[in-house]
Amino acid sequence: MSETDSQAPDARAGELARNLATVRARIAAACAAAGREPDEVSLIAVTKTYPASDVIRLYQAGVCEFGENRDQEAAAKAAEVGSGLPGLTWHFIGQLQTNKARSVVSYADVVQSVDRVKLVYALDDAARRADRSPLCLVQVNLDPDAAGRGGAEPSEVERVADAVAESAALRLGGLMAVAPLGANPGAAFERLAEIAAKVRGAHAGAVSLSAGMSGDLEAAVAAGATHVRIGSALLGARPPLR
Repeated sequence: MSETDSQAPDARAGELARNLATVRARIAAACAAAGREPDEVSLIAVTKTYPASDVIRLYQAGVCEFGENRDQEAAAKAAEVGSGLPGLTWHFIGQLQTNKARSVVSYADVVQSVDRVKLVYALDDAARRADRSPLCLVQVNLDPDAAGRGGAEPSEVERVADAVAESAALRLGGLMAVAPLGANPGAAFERLAEIAAKVRGAHAGAVSLSAGMSGDLEAAVAAGATHVRIGSALLGARPPLR
């Protein structure tokens, strides 16, 4: 890169900064409406399909938490970004097969999609071998009619949470969920909050509640979300999957 190029205005950085300001304003307004403080809600930038350069731009704008849902893309992106950005945290938020556990544990600081005991065992084994201790959220399936989207059934959530808490290398952080398509997100997230309260009754440290995306973050904040996962409102509409 020439000196002239390095000094040229970065139009993408400006676009991301404007989007970030808008998203943060939405979070602040949602917190005000719910009687909460804005610093009670962490923003996770979901950067799937976007380049590592966008991760760096958002980090420079003040974002420290990033979410990815495909291991192959996430592993490569984490490697490209490297370890030179203090405080940067990678969240794995996609459905996870047990044979990918070792790869995901190598870069993910948080695994948000833990939805079965068999996966807990695989992640724990991988974490012990890698001398890592990722934070794990139990993903809750709030839509019994949706097949293939992942998530433990509500009746199984406490069993999965117990398995994480009893593991040697994993740490139980709380719960995660996606609102069912076409449903009232407020009602879905209130149900999630009820399940979370039961889990916290047995595991006081399970305080994280990851819920809400670009279209429903306000409903999630109203229901007590501690983390919102924002993609399109922050990075723009994604191109169709090939």
